Parts: sequence; C-alpha cells; structure tokens
Amino acid sequence: MKTKLLIEQHFHGCFGIDFNRATVEQILHLSKEIVRFGIGGIYPTIVTDTIDNARNAIAAIKEAASRQTPDMAKILGIHFEGIFLNPAKKGVHNATHFRRLTPDNYKLIEDDFIKIITLAPELDEGLLDYLSGTDIKIQAGHCVGGNLYHCSGVTHIFNAMAGIVHRGASTALSALISDDIYTEIIADGIHVSDQALKLLFKAKPIDKIILVSDCIPITKSDLKEMVFADENIYYDGMKATSQNGKLAGSTTLLPYIVKRLHEINMFNSQFINNPYNYHNIDLKGGIEWDDEWNIIDIVLN
Repeated sequence: MKTKLLIEQHFHGCFGIDFNRATVEQILHLSKEIVRFGIGGIYPTIVTDTIDNARNAIAAIKEAASRQTPDMAKILGIHFEGIFLNPAKKGVHNATHFRRLTPDNYKLIEDDFIKIITLAPELDEGLLDYLSGTDIKIQAGHCVGGNLYHCSGVTHIFNAMAGIVHRGASTALSALISDDIYTEIIADGIHVSDQALKLLFKAKPIDKIILVSDCIPITKSDLKEMVFADENIYYDGMKATSQNGKLAGSTTLLPYIVKRLHEINMFNSQFINNPYNYHNIDLKGGIEWDDEWNIIDIVLN
C-alpha cells in the first residue's frame, strides 16, 4: 500500500525538544529525525506561554523553516494553541497567561506563519471577525461553546471541550453534526475510547477527520519527567500526566496511531489525505506500507 506522507498538524515536539523553548538547531534536528516515522510535514504547535516566550518560539520556528533542507519534514506553519482558551477547559495550560479574545491581544503575537489557531469561540470579543479575513484555520478547542460559525475545525475533539449533550448545544455535539467542520482526533487509545471513535467515524464525513498525535516533547526520549506548559509532567511508559493525573498530550506518533486504528478495524487511508485537502497543500514523496500498516519505505522526493 502506498500513500502520501503523513502531515502532523498538532505536534508540540518529541525527542525531548519542546517547540516553546527549542533553538533553531533543535527544530532542524527534529524535522530531520521525524522523517523516519513517515511524517513529511509538520505544524509546530505552541502551547500557552508568556507573550515574550511565544514570540521567541514563533521567531525560532520561522527561521528554522527558512533553513530547511530536502531531507527534512517541511515546516508548513505554526499551530498556535494558547492564551485564547477557556479556563474551564484549560487542561494543563497555564491560565495565568490567558488573554481576552480581542484583536489587540492577538496583535501581540500576530505573524503570517501562524496557519492554525485554537481558541474558545464563546469568549470572543472581536477576534473571530478579525481572523476571518485571513487564511488562518480557526479551530475551537479548550472551550465549551456550541457556536462554531467562524470555525473551520475543532481541536482534539472530545478532549478539553464540552461533550455531547441532549439539550442545548456543545462544542463536541456541534462538531459532530456539522458536515463542514474538520475534526482533529487523538486516536491513541488513551485520550478517546474506542466507542467514542466509532461515534465520530459514523457521524462525520470520512474526509473531515484529521488524525493528530498532540505529542509532547517527552515522546521518543529517555525522559520520565519534564516541565511542559509550566507543569511538571510525568511519563509512566504509556501516558504523560501532570502531578494530579491530568493528561498532558499524547506520546504516540502518527504512524503508530495509523497501525492501531488498522488493528481495531477503524482505519481508512482517506485519513492521510485529509490534512492535504484541509490546508490545500501538496508534498512530494510518499510512504510504502505492508499489509499490517507498518512502514516499509519512505520517499521524500
């Protein structure tokens, strides 16, 4: 089986490298090493931080993108998942850094390399109208609101958002019943149950589902604990959690998610194409898989 290269649009780092703190050289190293896992394009994802730290991270990622070589996973833009979230669904994000959803606050970190933004639409104070005039993908996440009017997608559906309700509206419910909304899903077997996966795959058009890892920097490293999003994070060999047991992102890279979905008879190769359509991009190269969805060969050009 041959497919396009994998695209990772929600990805905080791996190999011990944190995009919020990484140097240009570390980002380049990561983008070269991640190709071994069939990932040909990445949207480095910035977690909630101070304005100064966020600006520094954006600058480092942009410079790394300008210095890439053909043997690296292409840095396609930045996914900004921070500061415009709802404290009620903050996850491990540090709510002391949150800002009101205003154009002026967005301008503090605004950059043309931000291609995806996760925010809480129910807290909007003019930011959604401001962003709707750009090519940024607006995704509802870490939120409770059910009005997705300005949104093109939702961030890691079911996680850190208001769940399905039978009266009124919620983020997850609105995403499920809208055929136009793209939905990220962390299908690592830890963040979402297989029953919830079945519901998603039955409810959504297959071409609107985007597999993401939401990997944090501890992934594929020798670290058992680290500071991420201002929290002490602990890895037990299966999952990464804060001290109080809150999940802190995944530690399962995309090819392993593909294989897992195949093993439970839920994988569709269309999932690999969906990020290309969502972002209207193309990458040269591809992956050859065996019948059990293990990677046999990777071609970049």
